[in-house]
Amino acid sequence: MRLEKDGILIRNAGAADAGQLAAWWNDGKVMAHAGYPNGLGTTEETVKKQLEAERDETTRRHIILYRDRPIGEMNYRNLGDKKCIMGIKICETDMQNKGFGTKILSLFIQGLFDVLGYELVTLDTNLENRRAQHVYEQLGFRKVMVHMNEWKDQLGREQSSVDYELTREDFRSFI
Repeated sequence: MRLEKDGILIRNAGAADAGQLAAWWNDGKVMAHAGYPNGLGTTEETVKKQLEAERDETTRRHIILYRDRPIGEMNYRNLGDKKCIMGIKICETDMQNKGFGTKILSLFIQGLFDVLGYELVTLDTNLENRRAQHVYEQLGFRKVMVHMNEWKDQLGREQSSVDYELTREDFRSFI
């Protein structure tokens, strides 16, 4: 999928993106919200292999660019029955808290509904990630479940998450 609007480009990730993805995934500041405050410790070669496995449209990782600069990543995975689960990370800290997430999500979700034909988009986030929850709720996502102390991060701290879902009818686009 390739989506463009107002200087934002969301495109399929490929082998050439493996180095950037590995750098982000190994950065504890980028990955702390996902439970990896020490980063993933992955290699560019491992990431390339993961990307090569994403050759169809059932699971796909995307690179987010703003004015040709890579600033983050998104992904989705088909859950069947016209449902998918998605994720997003704005990895460049100077691009966070500027409203890009809402616009990027609007563009991506519109593509999931209109281009790929999904009827329900789901996601989850760390319960402490209030900023993300605010954005998701602005877009029309409904909180459906909270999982308290369901796993431990790399430092052994209990982590909780919240599940969200969004239908086309509830979607409020910001583009």
